[in-house]
Amino acid sequence: MSALFRSSGTKDTRSLSRRITNRIEAGTKQILLRAFARSLPVYLVNEYPRSGGTWICQMLSAALGVSFPRNRIPAFESCVLHGHYLRPEGLKNVVSVFRDGRDVLVSYYFYHYFHLLRTNLYVSHVGRRLPFRDPDNVVENLPKFIEMLLAKPIQPGFSWAEFVRVWWRRPGVVSTRYENVRANPGGELRRLVFELAGIDLQPSRIEPIVRKFSVERQTKRKPGEENRAGFIRKGVVGDWKAYFSHEARQVFDHFAGDELVALGYETDRQWADCSTATPGAINAG
Repeated sequence: MSALFRSSGTKDTRSLSRRITNRIEAGTKQILLRAFARSLPVYLVNEYPRSGGTWICQMLSAALGVSFPRNRIPAFESCVLHGHYLRPEGLKNVVSVFRDGRDVLVSYYFYHYFHLLRTNLYVSHVGRRLPFRDPDNVVENLPKFIEMLLAKPIQPGFSWAEFVRVWWRRPGVVSTRYENVRANPGGELRRLVFELAGIDLQPSRIEPIVRKFSVERQTKRKPGEENRAGFIRKGVVGDWKAYFSHEARQVFDHFAGDELVALGYETDRQWADCSTATPGAINAG
């Protein structure tokens, strides 16, 4: 048997094993969230991808003193789960996380074309669907990428705009914004814990958690220092201004302009007509 054949067979076996594990993990999550959420209890941090949900899960897990089974099959115990769900029926103890969709899609672009490209099947599929000649030319490529994710989403099977329409101001759901957590992580974490579990944690309990899971601590970089291959690329607010051309503004506004205004990131849709704005000319910090 040739080395190439053995290598291919091993890769196929690992891929199949990963898919089976992912399905078991997804099924177990569904059971926990829909049957045991109140009794255990189980908490769900629900987001459109690249909105800071994993970071919030880490801090909530530590603050509540329960597990956060990340990328593994969860046990039947009180825990914080992370997910991307559109349908709210039957879900309880939910934190909905929102982030400026323009920053979300810029972050998603780098995730698709620079992070885990060789090992993540979904990321590889997107790369084949939009095989840009030069992925480094983000400004030129971004309009087509935005249109794909907002008009013909692959995974999750819904767009950022759809997520906002379903979950924004939904009764019985605790909400937060990535930007608020970045600006005041301790205050937002304390509020989330109180609204979710009725526990009023003192700053002395909150502050070590915030430090432990800070961008600087997890990445060994300052916010704004880029690592394109990293799960946390920059960790900043407003990065979209460095990459959105006038065309990108128009495409995003066409598909998600109303939702951007509804969340309060813009007061109206005139931002999209700013044809004189040059990508990179505005400080993205």
